[in-house]
Amino acid sequence: MIQRRLNLKLVLEKKSCFLFGPRQTGKTTLIDAQFPKVPVIQLLDAKTHQHLLMDASRLSSMIEVNQKTVVIDEIQKLPELLDQVHLLIEKRKINFLLTGSNPRKLKRVGVNLLGGRARRRNLFPLTSEELGTQFKMEKAIQYGSIPSIYFSDSPWEDLKSYSAEYITQEIAAEGISRNIPAFSRFVEVAALSNAQMLNYSAIASDAEVKRTTVQNYFQILEETLLGYRLKPWIKSKNRKAIGTEKFYFFDTGLVNVLVGRKSATLNTHEGGFLFETIILNELRAYNDYLQKDLDLSYWKSTSGFEVDIIVNDELAIEIKSKSTISERDIKGLLAIQEEKKVKRMICVCATPFRSKLGNIELIPYREFLVDLWTGEIC
Repeated sequence: MIQRRLNLKLVLEKKSCFLFGPRQTGKTTLIDAQFPKVPVIQLLDAKTHQHLLMDASRLSSMIEVNQKTVVIDEIQKLPELLDQVHLLIEKRKINFLLTGSNPRKLKRVGVNLLGGRARRRNLFPLTSEELGTQFKMEKAIQYGSIPSIYFSDSPWEDLKSYSAEYITQEIAAEGISRNIPAFSRFVEVAALSNAQMLNYSAIASDAEVKRTTVQNYFQILEETLLGYRLKPWIKSKNRKAIGTEKFYFFDTGLVNVLVGRKSATLNTHEGGFLFETIILNELRAYNDYLQKDLDLSYWKSTSGFEVDIIVNDELAIEIKSKSTISERDIKGLLAIQEEKKVKRMICVCATPFRSKLGNIELIPYREFLVDLWTGEIC
């Protein structure tokens, strides 16, 4: 059994908590493992949903008098319930774990989000640390690391079902987009732009929709947890920086199925973008699970120098899927060191051994991931 790094017990001891994560990232499994004796109110259950839909105040009678921890699964199915949750937190001092795959709906309807009475945690697909010896980079590049898909005997078939389920259930059923064919075209084009700077006009042209529609669609992807915008680092003085964001999907397997890429390997152009996505998402998971409050960005100058990730203005990380690294591969790091801001420069790569080019560290990705989760990187 996979031991997840996110420890919800520590949060629930002090406050209520929203737990958000894309579909099938393992929220239910995590709850079963960490709260085996805690009652779960399942809003996916039609009878339970209807019972509370008719009268939200019934929630109180469904919870035993002395119960101090309660789970409500898929809270976005009944946002109106949060007023009752608020009341029970105040009157009965109950700590709630409120899970969901679509925080956008809660924001959109303007419901009670409990103010400072609940913290937020996010659940990511399986990380390299959680998988341990079962983590294989080539497998993660091809199929991603959503638990049910990573361990599937037919991962490509399951990825196709996952993609279709997301579009039909999260987009159509929630009323996020009225034009499903247009949104489907957009998602495919967006997947082709994964790990690259956003060009709304070009994507709009390829997807045959308006530029403003594309901007709204990217907001939807982000708010439904399917993607992440990486902001630009614009603090360089010697070279003018580009102020355009990059966009990354939360899982590489989803990227591949959306573009119909049945084969992806580390040593290809497309594999390089997928490799970069995996490293960034590992950093995001580490940051969120351990509450590190790291500021992540990227740098690209108008003259073409680029560094994939800047952490807290102090650490520069270049990500290369190559097994042999030359100065040409780290020219972005060489350029940014002239800014005299970053204290450490790393190239995460597929080299067999750790080495240095000047004061730039070349770290094999396996060692980088181990060092990341043991706190040696940031």
